[in-house]
This record gives sequence, C-alpha cells and structure tokens, in this order.
Amino acid sequence: MSDLLKKYLFQDNTTRVQAVRLTQAWQTGLAHQQLPICVRNLLGELVSAAVLLASNLKFDGSLVLQLQGDGPVSLIVVECNADLTIRATAALREDAEIPDNGSLQNLLNTHGQGRFSVVLDPNKRTTDLQPYQGIVPLEGETVAQVLEHYMRHSEQLDTRLWLAANAQSCSGLLLQKLPDQGGQPATSAQESWSRAVTLANTLKPEELQDLDIDTLIKRLFWEEALLTFEPQTIRWHCPCTRERVGNMLRMLGQDEVESILSERETVDVSCNFCGKPYQFDAVDCASLFTHNPDSAHAHPRSVH
Repeated sequence: MSDLLKKYLFQDNTTRVQAVRLTQAWQTGLAHQQLPICVRNLLGELVSAAVLLASNLKFDGSLVLQLQGDGPVSLIVVECNADLTIRATAALREDAEIPDNGSLQNLLNTHGQGRFSVVLDPNKRTTDLQPYQGIVPLEGETVAQVLEHYMRHSEQLDTRLWLAANAQSCSGLLLQKLPDQGGQPATSAQESWSRAVTLANTLKPEELQDLDIDTLIKRLFWEEALLTFEPQTIRWHCPCTRERVGNMLRMLGQDEVESILSERETVDVSCNFCGKPYQFDAVDCASLFTHNPDSAHAHPRSVH
C-alpha cells in the first residue's frame, strides 16, 4: 500500500511522530489538473500537511486548509475528512505569469494581502458542533512555516513539519510536543523534544521524497524507543459524478442547454475542485429532460 499515514510515540510520551506518503492518491488528484511545477508542489505540501493534522482531530468532520492569494495564484485549498479521504485544488489568475522559482510568498502574497485559513467542519449528520474558522497572515517562506506558526500561536502546540512534493508523490513528517503528563521533570521532557527536533532536522528533502516511511523513521530515530501504531490508509475522493453534473445541467434549463448545443456538438463541464471533465452530447442532453430529476449538487468549473 503506497498511500499511508503512520504514527509513532516516543516511549517517554513527550513527542508524537507522524509520517505520510502519497503516490497513487496524489497522482489521481493531479490527473485532471494541469498546474505549473511550483504550484503543484505547494499543493502537494498542503495535502501532506492536511493529512498529518486531520489525523489528530477528535470529531467526525473535515479539516480544510486554504491559502488565499493576491498574486498569480488566487487559491489553494485541501480538504481531508476524518476517514482520511482527501481532495485538493489550486486556481490561477487569468493570464498570470508563474515564475519558475515561484515560492509561497511571491505566488500568493505578492502585495501582503494573502491569507491562510484553517476550517474545522463537523459532519452535520453526526454532531451538533459548529464549524470553526481560524485566519492568520501568511507568515513564513514555506507551507510548513505557516502551519508551525498557526499551531504555536492558535493551538499552543509546539509543532514541526517537513513537507515535500513532486510529480510522483507528496510526503510529510510531523513532530509535536505533547502536554506534560505529570511525573516527569520539565527539563527531561524538553531535552527529549529538542533531541527529536535535532534528529529530524538532519532530514534531506530528497530523503523525504524518495524513502518509504519505515526506512525514513528508522534512519532518523534508530536510537530511540518508539511506540508504533497501526498504519492508516489514505485515498483521493471528490464527490463529483456524472449524475450530479447532469442534475446541474437540468438546473440550467433545457433552453440554455440547447443554446449551447446550437453552437457546438457537446456540452463540456469540468468539476471546479478536481478538474475531472464530463461531456454530454445531444442525445445525453435530451435524456436529461425526459426524466424527473432527483435533487443534487454539482460544482461546475466551466460549461461550454
């Protein structure tokens, strides 16, 4: 299994260690999204971070990480559900010029108006909890630094992240200092945390990208006694379907759909989240209006 999250715990209960590596799910997510390399890598880093953070949530719902930009990239958003299903997308401004060496700051915070949002969205069918949204400035040169700043100031948790992505995979490592359990000197807990961070800081980007999780953890923490938990699988899931897109076309109305068909042979619709294309010819469109449609929702990126 190539899409896994693995959790570990220092035996003295001072430090949580988590690692994630996505290959198949990541490539599924990229299949219908043509992004510049630097934007793709930023998206992959945010995907890895979302999985690492969402896996620690104690409620049924989803975690949404959103970067809103005032530069060439207008939006990067990732959603990770409690069952570790993910979806992610990025939106570029029309005619935007993307530099080859694009970074978080020059892509999304060109004029200092970029924002980073964390949304906790409970499942309304299983809980009465209300959604929570935290908004912080885009402080930091990387996705990892922005999230570390958020966790330290908003959640009061010392957290370190190492993130990487390329066309084949996206990966991440998280260290988190756990609250004092009592019975252990504060100096000992701090020393354990500092040692964990020092070891993780030896991690090279290519190691994070290329090594499987077991090899990575063994290489970093081979002298440490770690408690190991059952791995969790991750999969890509976008709820768009042909049926939902068909219902959206019904909502446009028969006259509007026929007007589109008068100008071209098909109606082409792309999901505005994952980019998956759907095509309806004249026969498909005619059948939409000969049945009583069920109510549903779609998210069209474009209809033409």
